[in-house]
Amino acid sequence: MKTIEDIIRNNKDFFDEEPLEGHFERFKNRLEPKIQIAPVKRSIVPYLLRAAVVTLLVTLSSLWTWDHFLSSGSQRMKLGQVSPQYKEVENYYVHQVNLMENEIVNIDLKNNPQQKEVLMKEMKSMDSVYVSLQKELKANPDDERIINAMIEHYQTKLEVMTYIVNQLKTVK
Repeated sequence: MKTIEDIIRNNKDFFDEEPLEGHFERFKNRLEPKIQIAPVKRSIVPYLLRAAVVTLLVTLSSLWTWDHFLSSGSQRMKLGQVSPQYKEVENYYVHQVNLMENEIVNIDLKNNPQQKEVLMKEMKSMDSVYVSLQKELKANPDDERIINAMIEHYQTKLEVMTYIVNQLKTVK
């Protein structure tokens, strides 16, 4: 049986070779004790809670919006719901009022920009009167006085807006 010394002497050429470049660094790195950091386990529960809270907030805000803005239309009645003839009348006046509003918005008031803001607020206050008429029409759909008051409201609003546009054009 051969001894280790004999094996080394017979294979001296094999043991004289230099290791590959970077061998000692890799060997040193393997010898150093490594600190094992356990991976952080992330739970899905916080994400599900966040998603549930967001869903709850969106649902509640949608319900609030519906209750305060959209369902109020169900308490009102338009002229067009009374008869097709009144629908045509309402469409005509709505179109004319929109045209006048666009003219007011497009008129340039360099001297007094707050004047346009005041005018728009006044138009909104006139609309609040119309909303109350719509509510009354919902309660009494066959009352001709309410229907006539709604038509007169449109006529008056249109006359006021025409007067305002004419005055603004003369001032300009």
